[in-house]
Amino acid sequence: MDYLLALDQGTSSSRSIVFDAEGRLIARAQREFRQHYPEPGWVEHDAQEIWQGQLATAREAIAKAGLKASDIRSIGITNQRETTVLWDRSSGQPIHPAIVWQDRRTEPLCARLREAGHEALFRQRTGLLLDPYFSGTKLAWLLDHVPGARALAEQGELAFGTIDSWLVWQLTGGLVHATDVSNASRTLLFDVHQNQWDAELLDLLNIPASLLPEVHPSAHHYGLSEPALLGSAIAIGGIAGDQQAALFGQGCFRAGMAKNTYGTGCFMLMHTGRRFERSTNGLITTSAAQVTARPEYALEGSVFIGGAVVQWLRDGLHAIKSSSEVQALAASVPDAGGVMFVPAFTGLGAPYWNPEARGAIVGLSRGTSMAHIARAALESIAFQSAALLQAMSCDAVAAGGEPVSQLRVDGGACVNDLLMQFQADLLGIPVVRPQVIETTALGAAYLAGLSSGVYAGLDELSAKLQTQTERVFEPAMPRERASELMAQWERAVRQTVAR
Repeated sequence: MDYLLALDQGTSSSRSIVFDAEGRLIARAQREFRQHYPEPGWVEHDAQEIWQGQLATAREAIAKAGLKASDIRSIGITNQRETTVLWDRSSGQPIHPAIVWQDRRTEPLCARLREAGHEALFRQRTGLLLDPYFSGTKLAWLLDHVPGARALAEQGELAFGTIDSWLVWQLTGGLVHATDVSNASRTLLFDVHQNQWDAELLDLLNIPASLLPEVHPSAHHYGLSEPALLGSAIAIGGIAGDQQAALFGQGCFRAGMAKNTYGTGCFMLMHTGRRFERSTNGLITTSAAQVTARPEYALEGSVFIGGAVVQWLRDGLHAIKSSSEVQALAASVPDAGGVMFVPAFTGLGAPYWNPEARGAIVGLSRGTSMAHIARAALESIAFQSAALLQAMSCDAVAAGGEPVSQLRVDGGACVNDLLMQFQADLLGIPVVRPQVIETTALGAAYLAGLSSGVYAGLDELSAKLQTQTERVFEPAMPRERASELMAQWERAVRQTVAR
């Protein structure tokens, strides 16, 4: 039996999962790590804490599975994407805390670039908007604000990477500095048409090319882990950013197939095949996970605050003691009682793209209870995702395709039946939940399995995935009522961005 180890490094925790060749989950381990908020709108992580936690979970998962490292055919890595690490090549130590994808400190730099007329160039080359979300401006900020960083970078003594690159560097003892196309495509520095770093964009952000990792397809032999780390050397055979990995793990290999991941944020992707399609509805174009050197693309919309709204109910409002309580509290009332909760704690992502927006709870009355607020918080996840799908379907139709006819779902919050049913009701299409909801990790494992010969190709994986549906949520709400609710949501959104 061949086993695959997926390292799933997320925004709030590091996980490791062992899968068998059939895609069955054999064992997993997880560790949360600290979130740091040094200033309003700033979010940071300790990259060394991430590495140590990820290594510990890998060891624990292998032990729980009753396996040895030599039983693992290959490692797949999936990761929070735009989070930016800058480290010293000699010592392997970060020179500053990692700047997290949620961080908004580089909005002034993005604004200056937009005002200088550069957004069209960035959009054409990278498929992305000029937004603090992406890695390039975070890296530029580090070079400009960490004492001595720019001089060290120009001397070739520093290395930049998203979290996947950081883990590969650590796993290989500093021998490999690499990333895959899906992570590279999130940096604002990568030409997704040519699959290479773009010198003109690097120049605009004043970033030396010597900082950058090598870029490979997502299914690729990246190197071997150091034997002492896990017990013996294991091939690193797959890398993909978390959302592209989830798209792959859901079997969305063809144009028109879409998935939504319900995690800390919500991320909806629709595969567009080899077509680079530019959205006219607030979405971005990104590289999909690739098994060859041929470019493949997806349209993506990102919600900054998805499941994190439940964490806020727990940690900020103290409305619940654990996240698992939210479904029962929300289900204790028949609806949200007219309450709309827009969780724009760090601005609004797609399709609105307003970094200045801030959260709002509207429609409160004397009859409003904590249960209504909890239900509105859950429903906010579905409302934001519905706005994404509407934009995505409009883009698909404009490009000569069909509206999305089915949404595949994954991520921790998709186990919430109330949320999934409400999502189907708003969308008016079936919502399909797989047996293994860890599709982000599964996608990384599948990529590693492809590069290591565990799987012959995509047809074999498609056949496996067809038998792995756990439940289909069919829409039950009248379309008129769904339209009314979406209109109420849009009115609430407008209140968060009012000047």
